[in-house]
Amino acid sequence: MSSDHAARAGAATFSWYHRAAWQGNPYAQFNLAQLYLRGHGVERDDAQAAVWLARAASHGLAYAQNHLGALHYSGRGVPPDHALAARWFRRAAQQGDRSAQYNLGLLYRKGRGVTLSHPTALSWFYRAAEQGMARAQAQLAHGYLHGLGVTVSHPLAMAWYRKAALQGHVAAQVQLAHMYARGLGVAASSARALYWYRHAAGAGDPSARRALGLM
Repeated sequence: MSSDHAARAGAATFSWYHRAAWQGNPYAQFNLAQLYLRGHGVERDDAQAAVWLARAASHGLAYAQNHLGALHYSGRGVPPDHALAARWFRRAAQQGDRSAQYNLGLLYRKGRGVTLSHPTALSWFYRAAEQGMARAQAQLAHGYLHGLGVTVSHPLAMAWYRKAALQGHVAAQVQLAHMYARGLGVAASSARALYWYRHAAGAGDPSARRALGLM
């Protein structure tokens, strides 16, 4: 596809979503916001993206609420406001949006926009982890490993790190290797440690490469 053809296609896509968005279609409003964020078919405009995300979010669209929360958290297109970010993440999280559940968990773990609470963070990570989100599984495992909001449990940390590692989460692969090397929550196994270090090293993780050099 030539650059001119791609530009015309992008402009046509923008025009279609723009019309539908003004007619009140929340899905078009969300997609229009994405075009503004990416500068696809229109000049990039984060402020306009925030406007359209807010309209889609007001219709109850969970992934629009999550994206709007992310803009408020980072200050992209709107003034940074962690408390407002938390409110939008919560609305989406309560609808079962796993990304919002994960994001809300991070806010509770860091105490940004909400009162710091490791147990509450863990509860949101758990909901996202149960939906198969590798990042949430790794955070849940981290909580069990270090006793953040829960009693330390190496077997549970191992179980959740494994779930994340099997999805290709590199940091989880490294932690899983560490646990096999040290016999935490599982019988020590140099072979299994080596297996996971190699996976992580193959993905470019420097700590895994260093560990391999010591084995």
